[in-house]
Amino acid sequence: MDQTEKRLFLNGREIVLVGTAHISRESIDQVTSVIAAEQPDCVAIELDEKRYESMKNPEAWRNLDIIKVLRSGQGFMLLANLVLSSFQKRMGSDVGVKPGEEMKAAAEAAEQQGIPAVMVDRPIQITLRRAWAKNSLWGKCKLLTVMLSSAFEHEEISPEEIEKLKNESEMDSMMNEISSYLPAVKSVLIDERDRYLASHIWQAESSGGAARKIVAVLGAGHLPGVIRHLEALAAGSESTDTKDISVLPPAGIGSKIAGLIFPVAIIALLVAGFFTGGTQASVNMLVNWILWNGSLAALGSLIAGGHILTVITGFIGAPVATLNPVIGVGLFTGVVQAWVRKPKVQDMEQLADDAGSLKGFYRNRILRVLLVFFLSSIGGVIGNFIAVPSLISSLV
Repeated sequence: MDQTEKRLFLNGREIVLVGTAHISRESIDQVTSVIAAEQPDCVAIELDEKRYESMKNPEAWRNLDIIKVLRSGQGFMLLANLVLSSFQKRMGSDVGVKPGEEMKAAAEAAEQQGIPAVMVDRPIQITLRRAWAKNSLWGKCKLLTVMLSSAFEHEEISPEEIEKLKNESEMDSMMNEISSYLPAVKSVLIDERDRYLASHIWQAESSGGAARKIVAVLGAGHLPGVIRHLEALAAGSESTDTKDISVLPPAGIGSKIAGLIFPVAIIALLVAGFFTGGTQASVNMLVNWILWNGSLAALGSLIAGGHILTVITGFIGAPVATLNPVIGVGLFTGVVQAWVRKPKVQDMEQLADDAGSLKGFYRNRILRVLLVFFLSSIGGVIGNFIAVPSLISSLV
């Protein structure tokens, strides 16, 4: 048996795990041949239902409502998803394979042979939001840096290097590197999903009930962790309940306090300015804060290539957003940009391709909205970091 295939016999059940590289031609051939040879009761696939539907219907981007995305607070998540998808797609283009094509091939092979297929991965939105929520401020900065650098990196990768990704020693090295640099991200992207995948593989059912023989197709990096959890499930030392990792972690007291720091600090400083220097001093401090906060949010919108109305909205909206931590300035600027520069069908069609280059971000109207959303938000935050010390110094 290939080193990327592991066969387990647990409690009278046979589970064949097939480890793949997500942009590998050999992985496509491997999963189809294994399914044909094993004829399992069920095929478990490392996808969630929405990702599988988007693979089957690549035109789904046409139904994207960018304003709805921003209003629901999903702007950063969509941006992250697009960057990751673009990175995988660009790597796959070097070897002529679309990302996740082996998962789609597994589903199609199962369907052709009348074998039930189940999607056993956690929804990508939950995974990304948990990765973001569990990071510290410094961790979030490092995560953004990694994402942005990968978005515009154009290093070519050979088929041989792709195949190395299925080698356990290569994967161990990569996981150790991620763990040391971004431990919270590694915990969410790898450790939690190992447990989630194992639980849902273990619960996989065929048309006649619990599947006795299962072929599970998943990324090679998940093999060691999934095997560990499957063995724990078989031994009864672990539960199949994954509710605790299927929702966003509750906001800690630190996060709640952080959201109130700037509005409370700004108001307190303005009040202090009134008592120490009178109305004029307080007004001067207010203008100083608005100029820093609003100007840098507007500058972020301008750098993103926002419309003049978007830039003005950034200037006016940043102070309002600061005093209301529930709303970010990016919501204001993003919605206005989408309103004055309405996305076209062509933007939907080119979304994933354009996300792979800086030029594409400025050319594509949907990506321009996300860029405006992101840079105006960053500008507003930087403005507050500068404004607060400036206001404190004016009291001295």
